[in-house]
Amino acid sequence: MPSREKSRKGRRTVEEKSGEYNSLFGEILDWMLAPLMFVWPISIAIIHNVADDIAHAPYDKVLGDSVYELSRQVRFTPDGAMLAKPPQMRDLFHIDGEDIIYYQVIGVSGEMLAGDIELPDIPNDRIWKPGELYFREGRINNEDVRIAHMVVPVTTLPGRFVSVQVAETLNKREALTSRILSGVLLPQFVIIPIAVVLVYFGLGRGLRPLKRLQTLIEQRRPTDLSPIEVRRVPEELRPFVTALNDMMLRLELNLAAQQRFIADAAHQMRTPLTGLISQAQLALLENDPAQIRACMEQILLSSTQAAHLINQLLALARAESSTEKIHAVEHVELNALVESQMADWVPVARARRIDLGFERAHVPLHVAANPVLLGEMFRNLIDNAIKYTPHGGIVTVRLRADIRAQFEVEDSGPGIAADERERVFERFYRVLGNQAGGSGLGLPIVREIAELHRASVELLDAPTGGLLVRVSFPRILALPGPASSVGETAPAQSP
Repeated sequence: MPSREKSRKGRRTVEEKSGEYNSLFGEILDWMLAPLMFVWPISIAIIHNVADDIAHAPYDKVLGDSVYELSRQVRFTPDGAMLAKPPQMRDLFHIDGEDIIYYQVIGVSGEMLAGDIELPDIPNDRIWKPGELYFREGRINNEDVRIAHMVVPVTTLPGRFVSVQVAETLNKREALTSRILSGVLLPQFVIIPIAVVLVYFGLGRGLRPLKRLQTLIEQRRPTDLSPIEVRRVPEELRPFVTALNDMMLRLELNLAAQQRFIADAAHQMRTPLTGLISQAQLALLENDPAQIRACMEQILLSSTQAAHLINQLLALARAESSTEKIHAVEHVELNALVESQMADWVPVARARRIDLGFERAHVPLHVAANPVLLGEMFRNLIDNAIKYTPHGGIVTVRLRADIRAQFEVEDSGPGIAADERERVFERFYRVLGNQAGGSGLGLPIVREIAELHRASVELLDAPTGGLLVRVSFPRILALPGPASSVGETAPAQSP
C-alpha cells in the first residue's frame, strides 16, 4: 500500500507539472462565477438607468406643473403677449433648498418677456405641438439641468406662439438616484460573497460521489476487474461507470485470452524442446558417427520447428500489440509491397518444384496500413500456400482492384473442408490428416492483422481444386498525382 500511494502521488505531481491535471471542481466553479462577474457590471448599469428614470419621474412632474403654472400667467394682447407676474413668482422659482430653478418666457417676436437669459433656446430641429409638455437635458453655468418647455399659441394672433421654459439643476435627482442604487447594490455586496461561499461548499458536497467513487476504485486490488455497482452511483456518473465496467470486462477477457495463449504456447514449445533434449541425450550416448549424425539431424529439425514457432508467436504478439494498432500507419502501395516479397519465395517454390506466379493489379492499390504487419500477413499466406501445395503444384499470388483492394493466394493443394474453415483461425488448430509441418498460428496471425486493418479474410474453393484465400481491404485510397486517379478502379479479374 505505501508503494502504491507513493506511485499515485508521483503520478499526480507529474501531471500537475505538465499542465494536464485539471480540477473538475475548479472548472465548474469558474464557469459558475465567471458569468456572474461578467453580468454583475451590466446589471449595475441597468439598475443605474432604472434608478435615473425613477428619480426623474416625481421631479419631472413638479417641473411640468411649474411650466403649466407659468403658462397661465401669460396674457394675450392685440399686439402679442405679456406676463402677469406676481411679485412672489421669482422667489418661488429661485429659492430652493438644494437646486437652482430657472425660468424663461419668450414672446411672439422672440423677445424675452421674463426670466433668466442663461436658459438655452428651444431647439428648432423639430415641430413642437402647441400645449404639449416636453423635457430635455441641458447645461447652465457648467451645471447639468433638466429643462421642461411648452409652446403656447397666442389667441389674438393666429399662428404665433409664446415659449415657456423652466429648468432645474439635478442635485435632488442625483441624491435620489444614489439612495436607490445604495438600497439595491449594498445588499448585493453582502449577498454575493455569501452566495459564493455557499456555492463553494455546495459544489464540494455535490462532488462527494466522485470522491467516494475514487476511493472505491483506489481500494481495489490490482487483480480485481469485477464491475462497479451502478445502483448507488449518481445518474450523471452512470454512463461513465458503465463505460468503465465495459472496459474492465474487455480487459478481463483480453487477460484471459493472453493466459490461454501463454498456456497453449508453453504446451506447443514443450514438444520441440523435449525432442531437442532427447536427441541431445541420445547423441551423447552414441559412439557410432552415423547414429550421432542422425541425432544431429533430428536436433536440427527440432530447432528449426522451435525457431519457426517462436517467430510465429512473436508475430502474433506484435499483431496484438496496442502500439502497433495505433501508430506507424501509412499509405502502402500493395503492388510494390507484394512484389518485393515474391523474390524471397522463388527459391523455396523452386526447391519444391512449385509454379509460383504473381499477377499485379491494373492500377496502383493504396491502402492505409502498417507495412510491417501487412508484410507479415502476406508472408504467412504465401508460406502456407507453398507449404501445403504438393510437389509440382501451382501457387498464384494475385492483386485485384475493385471498389475494395483485394489480395488473393490460390494454390492447388488439398484445400480445407468447409466445416473446418472457421476453426483453422483458432490458435494451434491444425487440420487432421495433414502431414505438412506447422504451428497452427499462421491463419490466426492473418486474421488478427486483417482485423487491425478492418479487412476481411475469406477461405474459398480454388478453380484448381485447392484453396483460395482472399483478403479484402476496406477501400482504395485515391491519391492525387500521376500514380493514381481519384476514383479510378479496374475491372474485377476472374480468379
